[in-house]
Amino acid sequence: MRYAKRGPLRFTSHRDFARAFERALRRAGVPIAFSQGFTPHPKISYASAAPTGVASEAEYLEIGLREPVDPERLRAALDAALSPGLDVLDAVVASGGSLADRIEASHWRIELPEVDPAVAERAVAAFTAADEVRVERMTKQGRRAFDARSAVMHIDVMPASETPSGATAVPCAILELVVRQVTPSVRPDDVLSGLSAVADLVPPVSPRVIRLAQGTLTAQGAIVDPLDADREGAAIV
Repeated sequence: MRYAKRGPLRFTSHRDFARAFERALRRAGVPIAFSQGFTPHPKISYASAAPTGVASEAEYLEIGLREPVDPERLRAALDAALSPGLDVLDAVVASGGSLADRIEASHWRIELPEVDPAVAERAVAAFTAADEVRVERMTKQGRRAFDARSAVMHIDVMPASETPSGATAVPCAILELVVRQVTPSVRPDDVLSGLSAVADLVPPVSPRVIRLAQGTLTAQGAIVDPLDADREGAAIV
């Protein structure tokens, strides 16, 4: 399944979404399968969830069922059982293989209110020209330093004519980037830390971040919806 986190519900944590999704499964009467053992759990697997506070049009999960169901009816029932802003967009019957193995990269948009696009362009040029950009982030294993540059396949400043999705300040720089899935993962905030490190770009107000797509990569660097492998007429986005 593909689902979205929109508007204020982008602040829903992954744990909160998981609880809400399990309640939606019960409300919709979905014949969910459970694991074996003393503490059975519904068979749900999430793939590369976006950080809390980040909006997304391309979050993915897979579930195990006790019996076949119509994917569109399942999608509609779960979408109706979730709060507006947590929207189930697509569902297919899995043909095999791991969903996580189909997530190779993500396409992100970052809106930077009160940042002049020309300033952002200079920072992006410095970031792109660097062989390595070291940043630090607190992880479950403690504070770690890693390279934020090598995972970024593409980064650009969008034309000023583009309208931000809610940012009203003028000027507003808009970045779009494609980031490969690596370990440790490189997130949009890591790229912003890298832009600060190489060009002292520090947004005066909080950025607005949205994931536009994620999936497998073609030889040309395009991202393919991971659900396309389970249906005919696969489309590149």
